[in-house]
Amino acid sequence: MTTRGSCHCGAIAFSFEAKPGPVIDCNCSICRRKGALLTAIDPEAFQLETPREALSTYTFNKEVIQHRFCAVCGCAPFAEAEIGGKAMMMINLRCTELDLEGLELMKFDGANL
Repeated sequence: MTTRGSCHCGAIAFSFEAKPGPVIDCNCSICRRKGALLTAIDPEAFQLETPREALSTYTFNKEVIQHRFCAVCGCAPFAEAEIGGKAMMMINLRCTELDLEGLELMKFDGANL
């Protein structure tokens, strides 16, 4: 299943070949502020369809997650990380074409990590 996503203005566009797994509703400081609903995918299932130069990056705390966002519209459609030696992409499902109605949310207490 191919899912497409983008920032609001379209300067960042991507697709991924994976059925979204658990939908993570994280309460950490950045996810709360972005209103992100996340799913983790393998980086090999992810295809950036716009130039990598269109990405801006924000890191904080332990600086292990690169939060990618658009410098034009400010949307943050995904993040990249290597955690425990495993590379992963965290896709903000609110920036995709998926219908989010009825998806079961998994609460994640990122605020207390």
